[in-house]
Amino acid sequence: MNMKGHILSALREQFEQWEQLLASMGERQVTDLQTLGDWSTKDVITHLWAWQQISIARVEAALQDREPRLPAWVSDLSGDWEENANQTNAWVYDTFHGQAWVKIHQNWKEGFQRFLNLGEELPEINLLDSSKYPWLQGQPLAVILLASYDHHQEHLEKLVAWLNQHGNWSAHTASIAEE
Repeated sequence: MNMKGHILSALREQFEQWEQLLASMGERQVTDLQTLGDWSTKDVITHLWAWQQISIARVEAALQDREPRLPAWVSDLSGDWEENANQTNAWVYDTFHGQAWVKIHQNWKEGFQRFLNLGEELPEINLLDSSKYPWLQGQPLAVILLASYDHHQEHLEKLVAWLNQHGNWSAHTASIAEE
């Protein structure tokens, strides 16, 4: 399997782990339990979806050989929103916290599938060429896919650890973060 295949396979596995975890939780667990500081699992998925939209914009730009067109909500942020992730995360929380879980989950799932489909379209050589996209400042496009994987994995591990610590985890799904 080539590098692109490995990355996309890992992303697909990541998606399945999240879906398995979310399916094991009731809506009340997803929306009410404060599993990451003041955030519920729903808030974590919203956070992942928001940053996923930026990654999608970058992969779309690569496929169309143009500068990224970031999601409209990014224009509502001030200053260097990417460097000031805490401010961006707070804005995402404040803006999307009130949305229904079913909508948030659907948006995240559709976004994840879109991200995977776009990744499939990328020629591997473009994914690995660190000089191909000047807007990536010398980084290969693979960094975008790998960062999405790492971001989802980071939050999955934190959520699983919280659930294990607080006894809100069923034995049949305890191995999700270990896969």
